[in-house]
Amino acid sequence: MKNGSFIVVGCFVIGCLVGYADLIPTKWYSGDVALVLLYLLMLQVGLSIGLDKNLRQIVTRIRLKFLLVPLATISGTLLFSALLGLCLSGFSFADYMAVGSGFAYYSLSSILITQLKTPSLGFLLASELGTIALMANIFREILTLFGAPFLARYFGKLAPICAGGATTMDVTLPVITQVCGKEWTVMAIFHGILMDFSVPFFVSFFCSL
Repeated sequence: MKNGSFIVVGCFVIGCLVGYADLIPTKWYSGDVALVLLYLLMLQVGLSIGLDKNLRQIVTRIRLKFLLVPLATISGTLLFSALLGLCLSGFSFADYMAVGSGFAYYSLSSILITQLKTPSLGFLLASELGTIALMANIFREILTLFGAPFLARYFGKLAPICAGGATTMDVTLPVITQVCGKEWTVMAIFHGILMDFSVPFFVSFFCSL
């Protein structure tokens, strides 16, 4: 599972090189084509959640207090995104909040930010912001994959789940289960599903400001 993140980074680098060499016509990756890709990605998100065979079992085991974990993840992420937004320049405070709102869901957040910010920033700046979102959220996933033992040991077993953001239902689930124990699997999946749902809403909100 860890290799998947590096494959994504590798594809990103190859895309940069291909784009820099001007090997693909611009109309293939902008405008309506990018919008169609965004719609397909949103469809894939819904399918991945709806087709989960464990979804019914997870729903029946949910307790109200489970909501505190994704709320803590959202609050902590937005708090530190706000602090960084106050310290960094180049983009607006709301733009950096949109980047943080990816919650490690790099594919969806980067495309969504690029698409939503193109009318106000232009395609080049919007793509730059989308790239920042891509890299920031990939690094969050990678840090969770490799740092889960440290987080669980020094900050408790909920720490790797909060750090993993939207990836706790898939990519980082195996390492979380291994480090925290199988009894935390339902919590991790429930957390990941809610974070998946929250990404489009928070990103869209901050991109509209």
